[in-house]
Amino acid sequence: MALKITTIDRYIIRKFIGTFFFALALIIVIIIVFDISENIDDFVERKAPLYDIAFRYYMNFIPFIVNSFSPLFVFITVVFFTSKMAQHSEIIAILSGGMSFLRMMYPYFISAAFIWAISLLLNMVVIPPANAKRLDFEAHYLRKSTNRVFTRNMHYQVAPGTFMYIEMFNPWDNRADRFTLEQFEGAELKEKITADITRWDSTENAWVLTNYTRRVIHENGDSIIRGERKVLNLSVGIEDLKQYKDVTKTLNMFALNKYIEELKRRGDRSVKTALIEKNTRIAVPFSAFILSLIGVSLSSRKVRGGIGLKIGIGVALSFSYILFLRFSEMFVHGDTLPPEIALWMPNVIYSIVAVVLYIQAPK
Repeated sequence: MALKITTIDRYIIRKFIGTFFFALALIIVIIIVFDISENIDDFVERKAPLYDIAFRYYMNFIPFIVNSFSPLFVFITVVFFTSKMAQHSEIIAILSGGMSFLRMMYPYFISAAFIWAISLLLNMVVIPPANAKRLDFEAHYLRKSTNRVFTRNMHYQVAPGTFMYIEMFNPWDNRADRFTLEQFEGAELKEKITADITRWDSTENAWVLTNYTRRVIHENGDSIIRGERKVLNLSVGIEDLKQYKDVTKTLNMFALNKYIEELKRRGDRSVKTALIEKNTRIAVPFSAFILSLIGVSLSSRKVRGGIGLKIGIGVALSFSYILFLRFSEMFVHGDTLPPEIALWMPNVIYSIVAVVLYIQAPK
């Protein structure tokens, strides 16, 4: 099978890439218009500068939207222009000219590879810092922002054999309620410090316990010490506890990997969210190949009634893929499957669907 790019290949690539970016540009304009109408009151009330609205918010909002809708528009793009080619008997002409159906997929996969590379680059490098600027703008100017959240039941390993537990952390006044620090030797508890209220002291760069109780366990009994104030210098500081909503979305891939290792070291349960983010960034761009194959297999046959039904099927399958991807996250949070398997399940299942449809497609 010759893989030299021909005139037909260039024609299909031009159709694919051109239609894809046109559809994306159209949806970006629509979303921005709706977003402005929704947030205009907040912009005016909080006196958001026009420069910040345009360049800190919307310029950083666009890459996020592009990547979010990429799987949907890959599918719609392929279905739309391939159906038009089929209706105009171009597919019949291509196959009758001696090109096999498999060879005809070559320019589609070249286009999909181009979109995959752009999406991967956006996920790894471009979108995370853009998200950081966008979320910072939302925290200052939009009422809907919930960037800082109360966090409950936090467990950390602050040192080998030393574990910290906080029932609830309030990011607004840096207060940790129901604080507990336990020190073990092997599986045996040796010391335990508790306090009803603990606050971060920025001047001392340490945690300050109020009305604390310290229990030291000896072989011949326990000793209990109570005090009004105690300063603790721990490896876990205030920035470690300020778990911003979507914080993993603001880290590039290198920073995200370091963050995951740190969460694992501390035994932090939020490592699941970070692993979901990491695997989603890799798995979703790969869908460009799968959805392209499904799209061509569905729309290469010339049928009566035009392309409306095919586009409807394409939209339904695209949304089902995105929904399935979100649903697979539940398997991670429920400890049913590891992230590496759960987040790739939609790709595996839809790859099987794509192969079946390819086999059934007219050759």
